[in-house]
Amino acid sequence: MAGAHPRLLDTTHAISPSRDPHPPHDATFHRVSASRATRPGGARVASSKSLLGPAPSAPWPRPHPWEAAPAQCCRATAVLAIAAHQAARAMAEEVSALMKATVLMRQPERVQEIVSALRRGGGDQLQVISDFDMTLSRFSYNGKRCPSSYNILDNSKIISEECQKELTALFHHYYPIEIDPHRTVKDKFPHMVEWWTKAHNLLCQQRIRKCQIAQVVRESTAVLREGYQTFFHTLHHAGIPLFIFSAGIGDVLEEIIRQMNVLHPNVHIVSNYMDFDEDGFLRGFKGQLIHTYNKNSSVCENSGYFQKLQGRTNILLLGDSMGDLTMAEGAPDVQNILKIGFLNDKVEERRERYMDAYDIVLERDETLDVVNGLLQHILHPGDHGELQGR
Repeated sequence: MAGAHPRLLDTTHAISPSRDPHPPHDATFHRVSASRATRPGGARVASSKSLLGPAPSAPWPRPHPWEAAPAQCCRATAVLAIAAHQAARAMAEEVSALMKATVLMRQPERVQEIVSALRRGGGDQLQVISDFDMTLSRFSYNGKRCPSSYNILDNSKIISEECQKELTALFHHYYPIEIDPHRTVKDKFPHMVEWWTKAHNLLCQQRIRKCQIAQVVRESTAVLREGYQTFFHTLHHAGIPLFIFSAGIGDVLEEIIRQMNVLHPNVHIVSNYMDFDEDGFLRGFKGQLIHTYNKNSSVCENSGYFQKLQGRTNILLLGDSMGDLTMAEGAPDVQNILKIGFLNDKVEERRERYMDAYDIVLERDETLDVVNGLLQHILHPGDHGELQGR
């Protein structure tokens, strides 16, 4: 964006922080066709094309010519690959959205087990925990980068050109630290606090008025993912709590949801909310600062939210960064959790890490089709169809 903030820089260029604290794992995953296996060492599967194609007709799947496995490993590899294939096919017969080419899984058998457990628990035991920016909102639309909740404010006409330049300078200083794979989360943590704090201070100097937020959102290009209406309405009608945990600006993202007519009573948001004075001018931000690497129980332990949901021990978690994986830490007595990660950008660099961390990875998928399909499967065990709509 024109004025950088601690989340994203430019709404017209595909630049986004990886927000990944982990170094790459060994490359044990390879995209393969349905008639070929991965390297020995596990039933590692790439996409729904490899998951859901015809079952291998040979005694064992044939490896790529450039990665031929030792003969003694082939039969074990075949057993694992066929088991993964069968697990994926079984799920796809019931959740057709998993057949999308955007779907990747490392361990389809494990996913099948978790989905089956979620289905047995039904809606009464389920809660959904989700990031907002680039998870519920779109990453791109019509070939252009979509704004985050910070971008919407930073790029608006209520922010001065000088402030936008200063925010951009902050981005260029702190963004490389945020995505540096050689730094630990502990090392990055104080830098992220500095970044968010300085950005917030700059915004507080802009004399932003509370009454301007709705208009800023209305004039923005913010877009939620396709299928958002089905997603929000399904959870609302089923009485399933939706916990949105965001390092963005709560006032902005809440206004987006409100203007999309899906801000239902079952939605609870924890984010960086603005604090306005008696005259309606921004003077600070409420509560503890939320940034990329502290989205966990440390910033919402006093909310009492999860304590009210005892009995909802099954979780569907949605995120787009490694920092989102800790969002469910405050939930007590979790029995089953299915983690779905949206891999929006720098796909080749980040695919391995995402597949190691998330149960299902959606690669450059701007829809909520898979999430909606899974919800339909969990909530309506007698109906294998899927909810459609936007």
